[in-house]
Amino acid sequence: MAPTRMLTHAKRLLKRVLYGRRYDHVPWPQQLYLRPGERQIRRLRGAWRDRGAPTVSLADFRAATPLGEIEEFISCPLCSESRQQLLYQPRNRRRNWTYRVVRCPGCGFLYRNPNIRPEHLGDLYATGYSSFLTGRYARHRQRRYRVVMDALSPIFDDGRGRRLLDFGCGAALFLELAEQRGFEAYGVDLSPDSLEQARKRLSSARVFHGSPDEAEEIAAGGFHVITMWSVMAHLPRPHDDLSMLRRLLADDGVLVIFTVNAGSLHLPAQGNGWFGFTRNHLMFYSRDTLPTLLADTGFAGVGFAPFYGAKVVAVDRALTPRQLGRLKRRVDSTDFGSMLVAVGFATETAAERWGAQLPDVRRLAIMPPRCAEPGPGRPAGHGAGAGARSPRTGPTRPTPPGRARPDPAR
Repeated sequence: MAPTRMLTHAKRLLKRVLYGRRYDHVPWPQQLYLRPGERQIRRLRGAWRDRGAPTVSLADFRAATPLGEIEEFISCPLCSESRQQLLYQPRNRRRNWTYRVVRCPGCGFLYRNPNIRPEHLGDLYATGYSSFLTGRYARHRQRRYRVVMDALSPIFDDGRGRRLLDFGCGAALFLELAEQRGFEAYGVDLSPDSLEQARKRLSSARVFHGSPDEAEEIAAGGFHVITMWSVMAHLPRPHDDLSMLRRLLADDGVLVIFTVNAGSLHLPAQGNGWFGFTRNHLMFYSRDTLPTLLADTGFAGVGFAPFYGAKVVAVDRALTPRQLGRLKRRVDSTDFGSMLVAVGFATETAAERWGAQLPDVRRLAIMPPRCAEPGPGRPAGHGAGAGARSPRTGPTRPTPPGRARPDPAR
């Protein structure tokens, strides 16, 4: 028996001894919150991994790391720190892909390095990407959307007279729901296959290929809601994209973000096998790092909602009411769940109107700098906390700073 399989069997045996069969009926993602001692073990494991990884310069990392044909080496996309810690190397042998995930020692952001060059991003979605967005998977996705829409109910309850843009709309599984709630809905995506499916699915919503500024109806702006369902992790230049989306929002508009949560207990629990490490994912956000990006791109505030699991909330009756209550309390008090549900507020007006129902709301205009002092190898002119917000003066620079810059020596 292979060592990996032996270790897996040993872990299962240990859990059987410790917990018996009490949690066999609970889906694995929720077991992490319900089993005694599980949360503490995962936190310690994550802290140990972060502490044990050496910090290296970008030059040293580049010298030791192979570079793919459509890849480039980058500094931290949030703070421009060039030093990094290699933490994960996810791999899929069956589909023949692997990459490296590093942590910024300044702000803690996790990102893929080398990363995909923006001009080649469309190569990942040219063909075949939408083949799985049907059948059972499509039903699961729409169930997940409904759970989040209900959690953000004031935003999504009534779409009459309101404009909505789904950025990265795919096969329009969400736009179909937005139509049903009365929104004047639009979508953009890079996958021609997905858009072909979308046009067959929709009745009134319109979808376009490419960037939002390439379609006149979208470039006009004035959107009350912009959504990004499982899109943030795919963007190699997040500052550029979020700055553009901010310009498209109305004064009381909101940006709804749904992405994998790099601050969840599941990452240290699964390591290289974390479900968030997929072939096309490039950036990994948490409640600690996403506010920095939103502040730098002109948002006045951000709110977060917990995610307990779409299956558990919507259809699963396996959890007793007591277990479900315990699950919600522990998710609320720790990481807010395996997925990150965030709402970016365009203005203070938007924050006051839509933020009251969210348990974690932050005003971004008073955020202090979050990054460390300049370290060796940082590009000249990009100091610690570049673009971070001052308590009194707001943004320290008028243009979106801290973009994921390609290494000039690439």
